Amino acid sequence: MISTPLAQGVIDVHAHWLPTELFGLPPGAPYGHMHDRDGQLHLGDMPLSIPTRAMSDVPAILEDMRAAGVGVRVLSAPPFAFPVGGVPGAGAYVSAFNDALSVVVSDADGRLMGLGMVSLDDSDEARAQMERLAGTDGIAGIAIPPLLAGRSLDRGMLRHILTDAVDLDLAVLVHPMQLPRPEWSEHYLPNLIGNPVESATAVAALLLGGIKEELPGLRICFVHGGGCAPGLLGRWTHGWHTRADVRRHSTRPPDEVFGELFFDSVTHDPALMGLLTAHASEGGVVCGSDYPFDMAQPDPVRFATDHGPDAGTLTANARAFLGL
Repeated sequence: MISTPLAQGVIDVHAHWLPTELFGLPPGAPYGHMHDRDGQLHLGDMPLSIPTRAMSDVPAILEDMRAAGVGVRVLSAPPFAFPVGGVPGAGAYVSAFNDALSVVVSDADGRLMGLGMVSLDDSDEARAQMERLAGTDGIAGIAIPPLLAGRSLDRGMLRHILTDAVDLDLAVLVHPMQLPRPEWSEHYLPNLIGNPVESATAVAALLLGGIKEELPGLRICFVHGGGCAPGLLGRWTHGWHTRADVRRHSTRPPDEVFGELFFDSVTHDPALMGLLTAHASEGGVVCGSDYPFDMAQPDPVRFATDHGPDAGTLTANARAFLGL
C-alpha cells in the first residue's frame, strides 16, 4: 500500500537492506551468518567486498541515491536472508524484517519503498504475512527466490505465493540466491554463473508452466536482466513449437509471453541490454542497481538510459510493476 507521494526521478527497483540485528539470518540459512570483520561484511567465511554499514545504513543509501541520480529506491532483503531452510522459527525472522522495513520506508519522505519477505514453508503463514504487507504503507510487494526445494515458480510453494500475490495486488521481485555447486567452487562462479542460471530457470518455469496465462494480473520482475533468459528465449520458443512436452502446460509460445514480464537493467553489458530490450516489451524494462553489493551496477540510471529506455519510460515502467 502506497499513500505517501513518491519523490521525483527514476525508480531503482532492485536494492538491498538488512538491519544489523538480523545479520544472523533465519534458522536453517545455508551459508552461515552475516558478520563484520574489520569493517567489511562477510557471509560465513566469504567476503562480500562491501563495508558492513552499507547493508544497513539508511543515510548512506540516501546519499548514494543522490549521487547516482536515483529518485526512489525499492529495498528488499539480500537473498541470503530468504528463509529457505524449512526450519521452524523462520516466521519470527520474517516478521522482524517486515516490521523493520516498514519503519525505514515510512521515515523516508517518499524516497524509499519496500518489498517484504514471506515464509517459504507454510502457505497459511505466508498468506497472513502477505495480507499484512498489503496493508502496510510504503510496501509494494514481496521478494522471493527463484528456486525452492528443487522446484521453481510453476510448482509447489512458490506457485502458491504467486497466486496469493495476485489476489492481494502485490508485486513480486525474483532474486537468485547463488546456490553452491561443486563445479562452481572457485572464481565466485556461484554468483557469476549460478545467479544468471537460477533466474533463467525461473523465467522458463513461468513461461512454459503457463503461469502468466493462469495469472494474467501477475506483476513480476526478474533481476539481473533475467539472467540467461534473453539469450535462451529463441531456443525455448523453438522447443515449444517442435515438442509437445515443452508446450504441455502452456498455450502461448515463450516469445509471446516474455513481453508481459518485467526485467531490471543490471546486465553489465550494453549488448545484452540491447537484446533484453529487443525481446521485452517497451514497458518491460525497469532500472535496477543491486545496491550495495560489489556486483551492483555502479551508475544505474546512466547505464539504463544509455543502453535502454529513457528516464521517463523507466519510471513509468517501475510504477506499473509496483502497482502505482
